[in-house]
Amino acid sequence: MQLIDPNHPVYKPLWVRVLIVGVCLGWASIEAFGPEPFWAVIVGGLGLYSGWVLLLNFKPEPPKTEVENTVADDQGEDDEPANEKK
Repeated sequence: MQLIDPNHPVYKPLWVRVLIVGVCLGWASIEAFGPEPFWAVIVGGLGLYSGWVLLLNFKPEPPKTEVENTVADDQGEDDEPANEKK
């Protein structure tokens, strides 16, 4: 089971991925020095997991090629035959 979908477009910029990991680990350090070590463990685990998925194992999908885009656009558009003269 995967909790974070790394192929979602919101995770494409590096700064978003670093911000998510940084906020989780920063909040875990705040909780570790505060009165709630339970939440430090929970949020620290989320930070480590998000770091693993979003930074270390991040492999973005390759962009679609021009041929794939034109084939997808041409499907279902048979309004007029291509070889018909006007």
